Formats: sequence, structure tokens, C-alpha cells
Amino acid sequence: MRMRWFGQSAFLLTGKDHAVFIDPFGDLASVSRPGWSWDYPPIEGVAADVLLMTHDHLDHNGIETIGGDPLLLAKAGTHETPLGEIVGIASEHDATAGTQRGPNTIFRFTLDGTTVAHFGDFGQPALRTEQCEALGEVDVVLLPVGGGPTIAPDAAAALVRELRPRLVVPMHYRTPAIGFLDPPDAFNQALGARVERPGTSEAEVEPLLGSPEDPVVALLEPPG
Repeated sequence: MRMRWFGQSAFLLTGKDHAVFIDPFGDLASVSRPGWSWDYPPIEGVAADVLLMTHDHLDHNGIETIGGDPLLLAKAGTHETPLGEIVGIASEHDATAGTQRGPNTIFRFTLDGTTVAHFGDFGQPALRTEQCEALGEVDVVLLPVGGGPTIAPDAAAALVRELRPRLVVPMHYRTPAIGFLDPPDAFNQALGARVERPGTSEAEVEPLLGSPEDPVVALLEPPG
């Protein structure tokens, strides 16, 4: 399985037979907000079989950018798809039951025998028991680590220790392209796991996998 990061929470995961895109965005260079900067290039020329949208915010809902007539999933539930069962797990974008920033969906799926969980803009301070049970065993966790509107770095590290994945891919954090989140340093320090830096925004997943006892953190290079 090959992973490509487009910035923020946008990923393309490509397997032998199917491709999944998660949380795309369009051209946001003209968006004007206090404290907002956005220099990630727009997503173009990408197709997928399945398109997942964790929540309906402008830096996650650019579904029109993805070609290939993908199956779109944007809510919790158990869904049958071209690549098998995908489970959407209801969660919140904040620590106050979604009253500030609304709902968020965690998506869990298996591609080429590797189980992936994408947390979108997960903002709860911790997983609830039923959410943890719905996730089960996962190999790869794509997790926001930049704080701000999402889970705090130390809480994100505690979540990783609870789920025990083999690989953690940080997302939704400060890079040269965006200036309104924190860098991943506090998360990396709190977790204390081995950090691999592939040096590009793309990587093969399997060579990066650690173990539940000794997970690897893969810091992909932000595009730009």
C-alpha cells in the first residue's frame, strides 16, 4: 500500500486493486480569516474508488476535486464498498460533545491486508469505550497532532498507547504551508516513539510498520 499526503488531513491510499481518498480540499489560497494562512497547492488530477469525508469543513470537504466517480462516505455506520467493509465511527470535533465545532467521523478500513484508522478532526480528550471497541485492532493510525481545534498532543499520545498501532502518521499540524496549528514536536515528545522521516510526501506503508509494542511515527514531508 502506498500513502500520499496532500497536506492537512488529505491522503490518498493506493492498494493493488483500489484507491481511497480522505478529506480532500480545493483551492483555499483566497480564503481570508484572522490568523489563517494556507499555501498547500490545490488537489488536482487525482482519482479514487472510495472517497471519505470526516466532516463538512472547507479544508476537508473538497469532494469535487477527486475524479473517478468514487463512492462517497460521509457519516457513521457500517458500509459495504468496492474494497470491503468500511466502518464510520461517530465522534466529535471538540471536547464539548460537538457543541462548538460539530460532529466528526473516524473511518476504519482495510486495504491490502493493512487496517487503517483516519481520525479526521478528532477533538475529544479521549476515546470512549464504545469507540475503542468499534475500532478494534488497527495497524495504521492517521491522527491530528497540532492541537488547537483537535485533540491535545499529550492526549493524542495517550490515544496511541491505548490503540497500540504499528504505525502513526501525524497530520493536521503546523507546516511551512499553514500557520494556525502547532508543530508535531510536542506529540512526538509525549509519545517517545521512533520517528522516521521518508523525506517526501509519499511512502510505501509496509516498510515503515513497527509493532504494537514499538510503533513507528512517520513524518511525511508536506507538499508545497
